[in-house]
Amino acid sequence: MSKLKGKVALVTGASKGIGAAIARSLAAEGASVVVNYASSKAGADAVVADITRNGGKAVAAGGDVSKAADAKAIVDAAIKQFGRLDVLVNNSGVYEFGALDDITEEHFHKQFNVNVLGLLLVTQAAARHLGEGSSVINIGSLVTRIVPATSAVYTGTKGAVDAITGVLSQELGPRKIRVNAVNPGMVETEGTHSAGFIGSDFEAHAVSTTPLGRIGQPNDIASIVTFLASDDSYWLTGEHLFAGGGLR
Repeated sequence: MSKLKGKVALVTGASKGIGAAIARSLAAEGASVVVNYASSKAGADAVVADITRNGGKAVAAGGDVSKAADAKAIVDAAIKQFGRLDVLVNNSGVYEFGALDDITEEHFHKQFNVNVLGLLLVTQAAARHLGEGSSVINIGSLVTRIVPATSAVYTGTKGAVDAITGVLSQELGPRKIRVNAVNPGMVETEGTHSAGFIGSDFEAHAVSTTPLGRIGQPNDIASIVTFLASDDSYWLTGEHLFAGGGLR
């Protein structure tokens, strides 16, 4: 299991949920991993401990991706610790649903600052260090296909991620750097539990309309990200892989 041996990966928002599963999966394939967190140092440290306990290499790096200085510091931590950067997974994200009448400037900027600006700032900082064969993987969402009510701002952020993925694949392609997106459907995480999605009518509807008959688990997404990080996906760029068990 060494498809990523010798490579260094940075995963933003990796202290829990999908990000933590991605960090573990990349490490299991031999990558040295920087586990970024915004507020949960304990969560990030637990992910690092799990990786090292299983023979991998990882460090935690705190920072708010929506702030340029923090974004640069997160990338610098990877270079300082491991000397290079080959894989960037832009996983940091927040979501808040609200009907049109409830949208506020705060509601808008909270999500766009992390989900869109954060992605751009970290990629900007990372691109200075990425070499030929590197891979950038953006975590989008299936909401851009199913456009659920009360999700205008969140779906808007993920629509921006889709568009930015295409643009950056054009910009970084001449340097032989690939840029792709993974767009998960509903995934069982700490976040979907705390938001009340698990066990709700929303989950029941998602399961009933998903051909594979269940919602996703973090490892379902992590394995696809690991594929995109590896040389197995060397001929893919600018793609959006919808990972929702067939939900459309």
